[in-house]
Amino acid sequence: MVRMPARRILELGDPMLRRVSEEVPRPEEAKLIVRDLRATLHQFQTTHGFGRGISAIQIGEPKRIIYIETGGASHVLLNPRLQWQSEEKFLLWDDCFSFPDLLVWVERAVSLHVRSQDLSGNWNMLEATGPFSELLQHELDHLDGILAVDRAVDKTGLCTRAEYERRYGPPARNS
Repeated sequence: MVRMPARRILELGDPMLRRVSEEVPRPEEAKLIVRDLRATLHQFQTTHGFGRGISAIQIGEPKRIIYIETGGASHVLLNPRLQWQSEEKFLLWDDCFSFPDLLVWVERAVSLHVRSQDLSGNWNMLEATGPFSELLQHELDHLDGILAVDRAVDKTGLCTRAEYERRYGPPARNS
């Protein structure tokens, strides 16, 4: 069995996380990055006990690639672009692989539509609501050099994971 390589996840403060990711001109060029994203997601889940998605920029690849596993399905989004988002919003404590010990109180759209390519180059429209919508917004932000800390609703919108758990228990995990 060939073991897939997990990569180091860039952390808050690394200037690479602020780069705007570039389009993937040929979808077949994304296969190795997607392999590494999957392995890195699985390693993070094993180490930290949470995680549903990761963007290529988080492993130092400034390409518009997102890998997600949620609800028993995996999703590869190449060159994703937000097409529509609802005016209706909701608030939640967001967490991130790039700062796993910090939670950020953010506002996200309840629903959205994202257009992206798959690994075969086919264009698809993905419609998402609730937790899946929030996850897509988080990962799309990464591709544009935006971090959850940039989206904090106000100056009290940051909390360490340890303090959050002392006050409220473990964060809710949305599959």
